[in-house]
Amino acid sequence: MTGLTQVAITTRKIIRYGVYFVVFLTIGRILLGAGISIYKKIFPPPPPPPTVKFGRLPKLDFPEGPKLNLTYVLETPEGDFPALPTQSKVYFVPKINPNLLSLDVAKGKAKSLGFTSEPQQISETIYRFTNPNYPATFEINIVTGIFSLSYDLNADRTPLDKKPPAGEIAASLVRSYLSLASVLPEDLTGPTENDFLKLSEGKFVSALSLSESDVIKINLFRKNYDELPSLTAFPNEANVWFIVTGAQDRTQQIIAGEFHYYPVDESQFSTYPIKTPQDAFSQLQSGNAFISNQGLVKDGETLKIRRVYLAYFDSESPSEFYQPIYVFEGDKGFTAYLPAVTPDYYGE
Repeated sequence: MTGLTQVAITTRKIIRYGVYFVVFLTIGRILLGAGISIYKKIFPPPPPPPTVKFGRLPKLDFPEGPKLNLTYVLETPEGDFPALPTQSKVYFVPKINPNLLSLDVAKGKAKSLGFTSEPQQISETIYRFTNPNYPATFEINIVTGIFSLSYDLNADRTPLDKKPPAGEIAASLVRSYLSLASVLPEDLTGPTENDFLKLSEGKFVSALSLSESDVIKINLFRKNYDELPSLTAFPNEANVWFIVTGAQDRTQQIIAGEFHYYPVDESQFSTYPIKTPQDAFSQLQSGNAFISNQGLVKDGETLKIRRVYLAYFDSESPSEFYQPIYVFEGDKGFTAYLPAVTPDYYGE
């Protein structure tokens, strides 16, 4: 009996210590995994070298901006420059080539939007269509697909008889309108911004609210690429925008607009080294930035920069590549842009 008791005691000890060992291994594995995860967050592995397969990039097509003599002071919420990546993707923008069916395609788009007249050729690539029932005009570049809309309110003000719809409804109307002509791009799903406008002395000016407005302007921006926002030359206005009224007829419902859009090939990209925030800020201080929005800033002021971040520049003109930029936002509505790619690979 004594031998059996000893065996039982030994067996229980083996089981108990075995359980302790399994628990120890399990907890140790969890702690090791957590430790490795924390270490990687604190000391992340360096990214692979930039591929730079497109070679030197062309200069960004910034328009002419105001020239101001400003002193910049960095005052971000963090109290310092943000931690930003050392490289960024540059996307390829395919070139659109003309073909024998370009005019027929343009006619189809115009017809689907209610412009059924025979077009008038304005230039080698631009054609103008009119609506047979309303003083509305549709102009399109048959090669690029860029088009604009206009409505002569001096000849007919009935589109303004009713108040425009709310922003979400107006944006939905614009998207449906573009879908009719099969020109609603898949990546035009970024933030939608709207402006309230009223007619004053023959032109539209800002209104304080929807109830005071005659029309509403809808801006459609691209989606984020590589988790970075898309910004145009004028940050509050998209390259694709339309003015919506409260009318029921579609031709009177959307009375003006611009469609400047060039597709980005998300599958074709290359990585490029980008400037440090410190270097970019030094260039801003040297007066080398494009001021996209002067806001209420006056020449000679000292301006506090509140935000520094990366974005993509969405040009309204044809471009070979979709490139990253530095964005500086300051007090009084000020915004400025700088190319983000380092000088070694930028400015061909």
